[in-house]
Amino acid sequence: MIPNDIPITPELVADHGLKPDEYQRILDLIGREPTFTELGIFSAMWNEHCSYKSSRLWLKKLPTTGPRVIQGPGENAGVVDIGDGQAVVFKMESHNHPSFIEPYQGAATGVGGILRDVFTMGARPVAALNTLRFGDPDHPKTRHLVSGVVAGIGGYGNSFGVPTVGGEVNFHPRYNGNILVNAFAAGIASTDGIFYAAAAGIGNPIVYLGSKTGRDGIHGATMASAEFGEDAEEKRPTVQVGDPFSEKLLLEACLELMQTDAVIAIQDMGAAGLTCSAVEMGAKGGLGVELDLDHVPCRETGMTAYEMMLSESQERMLMVLRPGKEDVARAIFEKWDLDFAVIGKTTDTRRFVIRRHGDVVADLPIMELGDEAPVYDRPWVETEPAAPVDPHAVPATASIGEALIKLMGSPDLCSRRWIWEQYDHLILGNTIQRPGGDAAVVRIEDGPKALALTLDVTPRYCEADPVEGGKQAVAEAWRNLTAVGAAPLAVTDCLNFGSPERPEIMGQLVGAIEGMAAACEALAFPVVSGNVSLYNETSGEAILPTPAIGGVGLLPDFDRSATLAFKAEGETILMIGATGGHLGQSLYLREMLGREDGPPPPVDLEAEKRNGDFVRALIGEKRVSAVHDCADGGLIVAIAEMALAGDIGATLSRTPHSLPPHAYLFAEDQARYVLTAPADEAERIVREAAAASLNVSVIGTTGGKALTLDGEDPIYLSTLRACHEGWLPDYMER
Repeated sequence: MIPNDIPITPELVADHGLKPDEYQRILDLIGREPTFTELGIFSAMWNEHCSYKSSRLWLKKLPTTGPRVIQGPGENAGVVDIGDGQAVVFKMESHNHPSFIEPYQGAATGVGGILRDVFTMGARPVAALNTLRFGDPDHPKTRHLVSGVVAGIGGYGNSFGVPTVGGEVNFHPRYNGNILVNAFAAGIASTDGIFYAAAAGIGNPIVYLGSKTGRDGIHGATMASAEFGEDAEEKRPTVQVGDPFSEKLLLEACLELMQTDAVIAIQDMGAAGLTCSAVEMGAKGGLGVELDLDHVPCRETGMTAYEMMLSESQERMLMVLRPGKEDVARAIFEKWDLDFAVIGKTTDTRRFVIRRHGDVVADLPIMELGDEAPVYDRPWVETEPAAPVDPHAVPATASIGEALIKLMGSPDLCSRRWIWEQYDHLILGNTIQRPGGDAAVVRIEDGPKALALTLDVTPRYCEADPVEGGKQAVAEAWRNLTAVGAAPLAVTDCLNFGSPERPEIMGQLVGAIEGMAAACEALAFPVVSGNVSLYNETSGEAILPTPAIGGVGLLPDFDRSATLAFKAEGETILMIGATGGHLGQSLYLREMLGREDGPPPPVDLEAEKRNGDFVRALIGEKRVSAVHDCADGGLIVAIAEMALAGDIGATLSRTPHSLPPHAYLFAEDQARYVLTAPADEAERIVREAAAASLNVSVIGTTGGKALTLDGEDPIYLSTLRACHEGWLPDYMER
């Protein structure tokens, strides 16, 4: 048992992730030495994961408002109006460090945490997605991490009963020591039934709901705010343990209680557990909070105040109830076989007071716990611009067919079927477009409205040029929503970077936010929620900068949506957008030549808007039969994916003489879409696009069972399918 009055030494302060000047700030704030429990509370509230002390200045640059935005950043999740009295509630969070240490539970509890963020707001979750980054496939730990993370995501989501409908998975050696697991969830709520975290009223009961508190996850948030060293495995006790069946009960109990008038405020016990939830509720409401920990349900004996306040045990909620409603709430939670306990009350003192066994173990100013956390304007340097790559100087080391087969069977472009078939992507019966397309499409109740959902980022672009990489992440999310016919609504983000104490890493963060802000502004695509995950590095080796973007769009009628699969033979293939032969940072350059150099493709936001609006209108009018955006691997990879999805080949026209064929076909220029339509409709589309001053090209015709290019041997779909579908299962079975 850890006493509360142990001496506070410089070593103990450092062990809590606090620097000497930060500890001095605590001494100045409270006018005395903190108790051991108080030190733990400050450690939890002032770490990077909870306070955003290195990113808060820059996050203010992101546009966060819009005509449909009901709630922007600052709550458990963002809320956007989708009409008819309905709102979509969504957010993305990181669970990177826990998933590296213990992949199954780290990933599982990441899913559980993001689901709670959504239903805490009063929404019923309807979809989950994830974005994953692993190290070199040849690294001895990678296969174990992939297996554990995928099993954890599926194990939690499938058991909870929410469809996992999309995401992205990539590999790179820079993630060898620090993988990324970013979890996204979306739910539907009534616009007049949104619940918030701000406490209100004096003397109102504070109640603990859900599962019991244990010793798992203690210092989880602090661990997530520090880089790894050689002792990463020793941090296993800081990883939480999840129970999806308890979370399902918690969901139903919370939503049932929300139908009464009992709930004033509600907060998920996520990072920093009881500490963060209680402080946030009180501070947001301008009130004090008193807690008596003797009433907290515990599953382990002898837990100290320190352990109880910092535990990140899962499936727990904190609520402020209306006086006299305790019995109503208790009856609902006991019916669902969940713990219910009144553990405190709101006060007018603006103090955070905690008692254990009758003793006051913490008495702190509640507003300052959040408001007075350090805010750093850290030194930063811009990323040096990369030398341009001349497409004419990039050699063709193989035929187009050989290069395409290699790329389609590479770790970053191979089919993810092995992964998503482990997820229940059809549960609830509303999944219209399953994983494998540009964006998932999920029907809202009985329709006809549907949500489109996508997660996107290209870290190699962000490494080469953070500003353009940040723009491209937003633009690609916008394109993927557009490609299924959805009107893009809003964004959530998960900004994954190395140590902000290194000026070059801080420069990546600053640049990426600048690019994101420009794209969100130009595309009317506001950021309504998000997460910042820093210190993603091991022994000084940082991950690639990975500002993941979660995009949400709305389809008024899911029957007027598009998929990427070729639908019929003899249709015309069109490309909207211009190809400049941009091979810098391309997968062709990396996979065929072993080079990771050059600048990323520039993002023309005006062209993105024009081209996307044009394509979306065509889809809404049902004038095109298939749509796919051009991204990794360029035009020929997009066409190959469309052909494989529809099991129909294509004959492609001659490439422009101004570019070498491989530069034209594998370039990753932005703002491009591939469309198919019957020949007469295609002619009308070409005329309309030209009249609107859009770049449009007729690039081929669908048909056959191969991709046929002028002067090249046919590339048979059976060969492409074998390499595309085979890499991941073969890798995992080795």
